[in-house]
Amino acid sequence: MAVVLPAALFARGLMGRFASMSIGNAVTGFFLWELVKIVMTVAVMLMAHRWVSGLNWPAMLVGLVLTMKVYWLALLFKGQRKPAESN
Repeated sequence: MAVVLPAALFARGLMGRFASMSIGNAVTGFFLWELVKIVMTVAVMLMAHRWVSGLNWPAMLVGLVLTMKVYWLALLFKGQRKPAESN
């Protein structure tokens, strides 16, 4: 949740109408939504610390890193697809 929710909010924010108005707005919007994503990630992790008793922080951080790396694996596998044969 600490990766998926902030990333979804980030993607939604980048698709807003102000992002496509000019290059300056797009760059500013990117950095603004990236900041929102980082703050939300930290907030979700702190909420997990409050709500889950006996939370194992190293395990949570390893899970966070592995979840973030799934994006790279998806891009890697997407590039390895073979095109469909046409008859």
